Amino acid sequence: MTTSTPGLIDVHAHFVTDSYVARARKAGHHLPDGVPAWPSWSARDHLALMDRSGIETAVLSVSSPGVHFGDPASARALAREVNEDGAAVVRDHPGRFGLFASLPLPDVEGALAEIGHAFDTLGADGVVLETNTEGVYLGDPRLEPVFAELDRREAVVFLHPTSPVCWEKSALGRPRPMIEFIFDTARTVTDLLFAGTLDRHPRLKVIVPHCGGALPVLADRINGFMKLFLPGEQDAPDAVAQLGRLYYDLAGPAFPRQLPALLNLAAPDHLLYGSDYCWTPSAAAEAHALSFADAPEPVAGTGWPALTRANAHALLPRLNG
Repeated sequence: MTTSTPGLIDVHAHFVTDSYVARARKAGHHLPDGVPAWPSWSARDHLALMDRSGIETAVLSVSSPGVHFGDPASARALAREVNEDGAAVVRDHPGRFGLFASLPLPDVEGALAEIGHAFDTLGADGVVLETNTEGVYLGDPRLEPVFAELDRREAVVFLHPTSPVCWEKSALGRPRPMIEFIFDTARTVTDLLFAGTLDRHPRLKVIVPHCGGALPVLADRINGFMKLFLPGEQDAPDAVAQLGRLYYDLAGPAFPRQLPALLNLAAPDHLLYGSDYCWTPSAAAEAHALSFADAPEPVAGTGWPALTRANAHALLPRLNG
């Protein structure tokens, strides 16, 4: 670190390897999610960005398009490979990196095996789940054993958006991360709410990316529809209350509009810093980190860096070295 001030904890940080990119390209992901090119990544470059931006620790994960490219056996092998690679980076740079492990969903058996390996052998800090895999969204009943096991482990579950199944028409030829990612996040979280997954598994610690995407402005609408379409002997679940129990990272353009909307849904103690590097270029990631230094305090007497750092340490105690 180039500063004596306690650094940020980045829960939304990505890595790629040459092997992973080659496998994705072979599967047809030449322009991933409509982005013009794959980013490059190295621990050295990432550490340099972190030092310039005041980031003490970054929790690595594989972004979209994930690890499942159609063949379950290949997805299992690729998940194991990227998780081993990420764990090696964590070991090689003590205190600077963490890991959210990838799972080969929608292969439930393979996902359960990888959960055991990730936590028990690699010491992962949590898992990353794409918002959908081949159209299977996270509220799908077939995934219930995975969420039951993650709940048993009181796991941190980092959600990451990917292209929706309808992107060929809905994206209108534009990069999917711009709008499609935001709404696919809302789509899969809404699916979790309607499926009752979050209600059944209250020990899950779910992180929603990009300031919650569209959820802050859709929360009341979702809540109203749940009350209309999930009638029963008891009152329908309160979607707004369930959303308020989730955690939210601040990757993306948090100011001036997104973050105030999120603060109407989630309390400050559920907000976490995120850079989205290496998919966000280093100059933009650095500017994003610095934007929090002069932003209005979320809590009187506490700035954003101190708040999000404390929240990350509470959620991920291993990082509180």
